[in-house]
Amino acid sequence: MKIAFFNPQGNFDKNDSHLTEHPDFGGQLIYVKELAKAMGKFGYKVDIITRKMTDEKWPEFSKDFDYYEDAENVRIVRIEFGGKNFLNKEKLWDFLGEYVKKIYQFYQKERLPDFVTTHYGDGGISGAMFKKLTNIPYSFTAHSLGAQKKDKFKHSKDAEKKYRFSIRISAERCAMKYANFIVASTSQEKQHQYTHNEYLDLYQDIKHKIFVIPPGVNTKIFHIDESDEFKDVFQNKPPIIISSRIDPKKNIEFVIESFENYLKKDYTLILVLRKKTKEYSGYQREIIEKTKKAGGKFLIITSQEKLAKLYNSAAKHNGIFALTSHYEPFGLAIIEAMACGLPVIATKSGGPVEILDNGRYGYLVSTQEEFRKAALDLRKNHQLFSKRSYERVINKYTWEICAKEYLLKIHMHLKSNKNIILPSFFDAQLR
Repeated sequence: MKIAFFNPQGNFDKNDSHLTEHPDFGGQLIYVKELAKAMGKFGYKVDIITRKMTDEKWPEFSKDFDYYEDAENVRIVRIEFGGKNFLNKEKLWDFLGEYVKKIYQFYQKERLPDFVTTHYGDGGISGAMFKKLTNIPYSFTAHSLGAQKKDKFKHSKDAEKKYRFSIRISAERCAMKYANFIVASTSQEKQHQYTHNEYLDLYQDIKHKIFVIPPGVNTKIFHIDESDEFKDVFQNKPPIIISSRIDPKKNIEFVIESFENYLKKDYTLILVLRKKTKEYSGYQREIIEKTKKAGGKFLIITSQEKLAKLYNSAAKHNGIFALTSHYEPFGLAIIEAMACGLPVIATKSGGPVEILDNGRYGYLVSTQEEFRKAALDLRKNHQLFSKRSYERVINKYTWEICAKEYLLKIHMHLKSNKNIILPSFFDAQLR
């Protein structure tokens, strides 16, 4: 069986270039890559179909094909659409019809896929358009839905122009309606995101086909080992590790302020960066300056392997991983840390609620006082929480488990139909 992944935004290459350092290269790309590789290990042929660019600023994405050295059944297929230069995801909506038609042309030279998995709203509407052309069924994994983001910008005059919420939500609604099944990462996502007013009229018709399938961890990279190469960085104190894209929605300043106000005597604060501090500007520079002022330290880490080593060192020195986003759809970074035995303090909003089961596998916080109490309790009971964290991941959050659940649903949904009515914006593109 051949399975295609539609992921037009961001991009993929064997070296994971730019991963997590740009809004279009976030956790969604890790999800797609790892799920595709896990399916490949079960013997399925998998194509990740993304965008080709011949842009000198993005040289990694200029070839038609690319491959992962440890995944012989997975192929990265790059389709040129929307011109040759990089375009952020908000500008790609205008060219998705071209993307789909060129995918169809590409597969005229070889066998069409048996099933398509689609990701984010742009991948979802592309799956619906492709289904209209070919009758090939698809699944839809939103990762995050536009309505929730729209709510956060409801007082902004320029939000619609910048983020194109109307087109995104229209695409999501169409993707939901015609998907053979929909994947949510958590029960909260199913119950709250899909019942938003923007989608509520659809919910009764689609709720039976929304399945909760949690993402996983690459346990070949993120696992407990004996290494302790970062111990000298911690200055003989347990570390609080922050490792996420420096973006306002990640609420990194909350961790910095909690550390500065309550925990400087007990912990060392470590902010993980992907490049030198002088190369950051704007909001990112503000966060770096706040970290400096609070007495925090910086580590430049550009590979997941090194990140796993940091987590292992931190776990051995009673450390903590912190992710206190304003809202976190799931929290892949959380389970990566937990797989290395590093306990977590996370936001009460979103996926971490289900991962951590507050007080059992880690702590959920919304105030600095809660952060302080959680940090001190984790220091006191570190060994217990480290063991629970690891076991939680191994029993529930691996890519092998995730892939098996997807494949089970795929085999149940290999029948389809062409009665698809596309939103006019996309219908015009496909003609």
